[in-house]
Amino acid sequence: MQNDPYARLAGRYDRWVEPAASKVRQIGLRLCSPQEGLSILDVGCGTGTQLGLYARPGCRLVGIDPSPAMLALARQKLGPAAELLSMDATKMSFAAATFDLVTVAFVLHEMDPEVRLLVLRECRRVAKPGGRILLIDFHYGPYPFPKGWLYKAFVVWSEMGAGRRHFSNYRNFISSRGLDALVEAEHLTVVKKLVVDSGVAAIHLLSP
Repeated sequence: MQNDPYARLAGRYDRWVEPAASKVRQIGLRLCSPQEGLSILDVGCGTGTQLGLYARPGCRLVGIDPSPAMLALARQKLGPAAELLSMDATKMSFAAATFDLVTVAFVLHEMDPEVRLLVLRECRRVAKPGGRILLIDFHYGPYPFPKGWLYKAFVVWSEMGAGRRHFSNYRNFISSRGLDALVEAEHLTVVKKLVVDSGVAAIHLLSP
C-alpha cells in the first residue's frame, strides 16, 4: 500500500467523483448497452462502478487496476460477479481479441502523456473484431457560461486535490485535445461521439 498513490483517496473517491460522473456513465451505457454473453473489460476499473453497470446474467466482467486500495473497494462492491486483477494496462496479459467491449472511463487523463497511446493500443489488441471500445473522459471545451464554467471549476478543483502529478497530467490531456487527439493518433474508427455536461466530458464509442 505504501507505493499506492490512491491509498489516501480511495475511500473518498465515490463520494467525490460519482455524483458528477454518474450521468455521463449512464449516457455511455446507453451507447453500448450490456447483452447476455458479452465479455467486458474495464481498464482502470477503480472502485468498480463502471464495470458494475454491465453486471448482467451471462456477462463476463473483468477489471484491471494498478491500485490495491481501489481494487479492494471494487471487490467489496462487485463480489464474485467480476474478476478483478492488478495489472499494467500497457502490457495486458490477455490474449488478442478476447473482449467484446473494452471500457476506459475517466482514466486516460490521469496517465502520463507517453503512456496513453500505449494503453489505447492494448485496448485495441484485446478487443474482438467487430467489438467496441468505449472511452469516457474530460473534454477540452468550449464550456458555455454559466453551467459549463461551474462544471469546469469543479473538475479543476477535484484534479488539483488528487495531487500535483495527477493535475499536471490532467492539464496536459486537456491542452492536447483529450480523447480526440488519442483517437486520431491511433486511427480508430469513431462509431459515435458525444460531448456532454456542458462541454466538460466526452464519450467516444469506437470500432477497433
